[in-house]
Amino acid sequence: MPSFLTRRVTFAAAHRYRRPEWSDELNEQVFGLCARESFHGHSYVCDVVVTGEIDPVTGMIIDLGLLDRALATEVKERFDHRNINLDVPEFADGALVPTGEELARFIFSRVQLALGTAATVVSVTVAEDTTLSATYRAD
Repeated sequence: MPSFLTRRVTFAAAHRYRRPEWSDELNEQVFGLCARESFHGHSYVCDVVVTGEIDPVTGMIIDLGLLDRALATEVKERFDHRNINLDVPEFADGALVPTGEELARFIFSRVQLALGTAATVVSVTVAEDTTLSATYRAD
C-alpha cells in the first residue's frame, strides 16, 4: 500500500499576468485585474506531496531535512518576498505567466530535481488564498 507525505511551505510574493506580445487591452480582456501594471500580491500556501518506500529503520519515506532543504531552495528562497515577474527569470516577460497552474508545475519539476531518487513528487498544490488553488500531479 503506497504511503504519502505532505509538507507545506508558505511564501509571500507579487505578480501579474501578462503576455508581452499582446496589447494592454488584450491582456486586460484575458487576465482582468490580474494584468494591471502595478502588480498584486498573495500569501501563497504550497503543499508538496511525495511518495516512496517507508524505510524500515527510520519509519520515514524521506529524510525531512532533505525535503526541507529542497523546499527552502526551490520555493522559499526563489519566491518569498519577490516579484515573480521581475525576480524569477523563468517567469519574466515572454516566459511563463505566473499563474497558480504554472507555479505548481514549475515547483513540481524543481523539487523533483532537488530530491533526485530520494522520493517521488506526486503533486504540488499552490493556493493564492482560501478560494483559489492549482494542483499539478505526476502522470
